[in-house]
Amino acid sequence: MIPHYIIFWAILLLICGFAWWRGRKDERIAATACLLATIVTVVVIPPVAERYSKPDLVLLGIDVAMLLAFTFVALTSRRFWPIWVAGLQLTTTMSHVMKAIDPHLIPRAYAAASIFWSYPILLLILVGTWRTRRKVAEGLL
Repeated sequence: MIPHYIIFWAILLLICGFAWWRGRKDERIAATACLLATIVTVVVIPPVAERYSKPDLVLLGIDVAMLLAFTFVALTSRRFWPIWVAGLQLTTTMSHVMKAIDPHLIPRAYAAASIFWSYPILLLILVGTWRTRRKVAEGLL
């Protein structure tokens, strides 16, 4: 069986590549933010034994930076999909607040809350890129 992180990296690289190849400014900014955040997370994530046992301020910082990038795209875009991406990232960012409020929150629940929305965000970037490309081809953008 293929490890989940290999599947995530494959999906991430394929969607980011598609967004850079066929997307416009909004799609490229969102894809770049996702790739950079993933790389930085891999570099700074704590060892497995410590992961998600307490609020992680470094991961919170990465998630806030992502939220700011996605919010910028949502506020400057003429497209609708960036609003959804920013909203999902807000949900991810709030997982750190939940852990800070309730330190006894099960680490597995904290991990799930902070990781889960990565896949729908990537899916929205994919769909946004595909729809933007289609609208450009039809002369609507």
